[in-house]
Amino acid sequence: MGDEVSTPLPEATMIEVSTSTTELTENAAPERWIDLQFTWSGKPFTLSIAESDRVFDFKAALHKLTRVPPERQKILGLIKSNKLPPDQERIADLRLATGKKFTLIGTPEGDEIKDPSQLEILPDVVNDLDRDFSEDLAASKEIKSDNRNIRKVKEATAALKIDIIHPLRPGKKLLVLDIDYTILDTKPLTSGSLPPNECARPRLHEFLESVYQHYDICIWSQTSWIWLETKLVELEMIGPQRSHGKNYQISFVLDKTPMFTVFSERDGQPWTHSVKALQIIWNHFPQFNATNTIHVDDLSRNFALNPKEGLKISPFKGAQTPEAFADRELDKLGRYMLHIANVEDFRTLSHKDWKSVVRSLPRPG
Repeated sequence: MGDEVSTPLPEATMIEVSTSTTELTENAAPERWIDLQFTWSGKPFTLSIAESDRVFDFKAALHKLTRVPPERQKILGLIKSNKLPPDQERIADLRLATGKKFTLIGTPEGDEIKDPSQLEILPDVVNDLDRDFSEDLAASKEIKSDNRNIRKVKEATAALKIDIIHPLRPGKKLLVLDIDYTILDTKPLTSGSLPPNECARPRLHEFLESVYQHYDICIWSQTSWIWLETKLVELEMIGPQRSHGKNYQISFVLDKTPMFTVFSERDGQPWTHSVKALQIIWNHFPQFNATNTIHVDDLSRNFALNPKEGLKISPFKGAQTPEAFADRELDKLGRYMLHIANVEDFRTLSHKDWKSVVRSLPRPG
């Protein structure tokens, strides 16, 4: 495999470097904020909302202040109809004046124990619809340049505390790796029919060992930490019971907390989904950027802010079936990642046809 690293890249994978689609716009126009006042259960509250925010964000802010979930919120006096427009509508379109007063009516959710992911507003956790933003860079650029999304990246960066599990190594590239349906079949875990170690994609540990010599590894999952930690420990990827002899380390782990919702259109209709913005990681670790980061996920929509850094892998489902036992997707991915490991600037690559590149490589051994 060492010979494969130095093999010249097929010309079909090389593209012209362009920073305009890989870096978030920093020269955004100043935002206008609106201060609102409302009462709920006889108590006064103050809420600041940006005009670039959406109705979705307004409901989420009310939820955070009062624990009244969006579906139970009845808002009186904010607009004439007392019926808010769809979630994707911008606050600016409501033409609200600073100091506007309204009343919130609604019962807060209980304090019963539940998966923290149920308390967060990420609408597409179980949404199987996907979208390839690498085929629509204009749409990705529009999402990036949205004042709201620029601010969301900054807010997520400031709020995020990353616990380093294993020290980052100088000179290494960064692999950001999803877990659900990328390296693990989540459905049997949800139903309780199989333990995590029997839901892992074949050759998982061999893959991680092969790429670790060139890449520091980050796991980023669209689930809550309480479940993510359990999965990773039982897979023996992290934790005190991790078996000796696994020649790789996980550097750090992110759950769904730094993710946020973006709004766009698909086939002329409003489309809402959450994203993994690599800029959040880069802000914490300046040694990583678009030149040396690759993000592997089974959902292309997670690449909306970084379509050229994303590599879509086929989802892994049906654990313990003959088809699942025969899956060798991670072997192919490992060969590709070793093949590009010595490329100085990943922005010169297109990961879209990575499997074609692998097929063109000499067979190992």
